[in-house]
Amino acid sequence: MVPTMGALHDGHVSLVAEARKHADHVVVSIFVNPTQFAPHEDFDAYPRTLDADMARLGDTADIVFAPNAREMYPDGYATTVTVAGPAHGLETDFRPHFFAGVATVVAKLLIAASPDVAVFGEKDYQQLLVVKQLARDLALPTDIVGAPTLREADGLAMSSRNAYLAPQERAVAGRLNLVLKDVIASARSGSLREAEAAGIEALYKAGFDHVDYVAIRDAATLDHVAALEHPARLLAAARIGKTRLIDNMSI
Repeated sequence: MVPTMGALHDGHVSLVAEARKHADHVVVSIFVNPTQFAPHEDFDAYPRTLDADMARLGDTADIVFAPNAREMYPDGYATTVTVAGPAHGLETDFRPHFFAGVATVVAKLLIAASPDVAVFGEKDYQQLLVVKQLARDLALPTDIVGAPTLREADGLAMSSRNAYLAPQERAVAGRLNLVLKDVIASARSGSLREAEAAGIEALYKAGFDHVDYVAIRDAATLDHVAALEHPARLLAAARIGKTRLIDNMSI
């Protein structure tokens, strides 16, 4: 299974291809999940392109599961799944509602489809770890597999929200991955905290309007790290205009 919110791009198609390596039949879900959006966020504006999504998938998926909100959250629905561990900090500091919404809808989708394997992109790295924790803690009979981030020619991570970017904003967005590469180089040769601070400053200089975080964390737990003694992950979130972009890279 490949859970998505639609507005499919080549990154999503690569997840379907990865899923095909693990199973004989692939289900792609398309559902814009209201419970992971705060009232001030872009739920109403989020692109809904089901016909185009179906055309893009072609015969790469065997089933497209596209429920509506009433089917997923019927009248009287009153249950929420809350995940701790890797859900703490980073995205939660700025979107405290987010992972409860994600965990709830992913649990419902996995229960509905009962896949042997579910594939999630590493672009949403914290989300990937949260889903792994969810499946492990609830003993769901589904293996959670992460797939590498697909990038545009200039290195910008593919995302449905990239469509929001005006041409000038798109040019700025392409600098995000370059700044992250510089942060990694600095972290490998010096202080992690200084590298993070330099990354934040570089993003502002590149033209980002606001930087939520540039953080180096343990790759397995997202705990804070003082030194690069174990595999680590660099994660970042920043805004250009009304568009919020996230990215991450291994260290």
